[in-house]
Amino acid sequence: VSVILADTEDTWQQILASAGKQYQKPTLVLFRNGVQSGCGAAQSAMGPFYCPADQKVYIDLSFFQQMRQQMGISGDQQNSTETANTNQAGDFAEAYVIAHEVGHHVQNLLGISSQVQQARQQASETQGNALSVRQELQADCYAGVWAHHNQQRTQFLQAGDVEEAMDAAHKIGDDYLQKQARGYVVPDSFTHGTSQQRARWFNTGLNTGDLNQCDTFNTQQL
Repeated sequence: VSVILADTEDTWQQILASAGKQYQKPTLVLFRNGVQSGCGAAQSAMGPFYCPADQKVYIDLSFFQQMRQQMGISGDQQNSTETANTNQAGDFAEAYVIAHEVGHHVQNLLGISSQVQQARQQASETQGNALSVRQELQADCYAGVWAHHNQQRTQFLQAGDVEEAMDAAHKIGDDYLQKQARGYVVPDSFTHGTSQQRARWFNTGLNTGDLNQCDTFNTQQL
């Protein structure tokens, strides 16, 4: 996790510098079960999150364990391949999740988060959810932008990595999670976007490497 975070710092410093802005590094907090953040108490059931108030990325390590299990990777497989293959299955899916949270930090630095928060205070619950979806999809796109530039810098991507991230995006889409939990979906309650939307916006960032292509707030088609 710390290696990926360091990669995001190097990459975002370059991206924002080219746009005439300075990148301030977020602080990483690893936890299990629960944690107290600048945004209040959080339980592990929430998964990884970013708190704009203290500019910290909170990563619940049990989330990654669950994600590996969902992707068909057991602990035995993980341990047996750890030394043989440092880029084992699941690694880039985890990198995508971390890069998504760092994407929220970039939104905070650019003033996007505060604008969304102000708009949500004046919106209905349905409208607020829709704004949240656009904010989350932009963070997915920013994760793709990071991957694009980091690939140019370090050539870190290996065969199957992007598919791995797409699988992770699919399995944390609102529609997938709701269908798994209750057997049906309620689009008005979506807060992160569908599996297809999340994968599409990550790919947009990955293919273009351009922050300007990540404007999810001024597009009709998500």
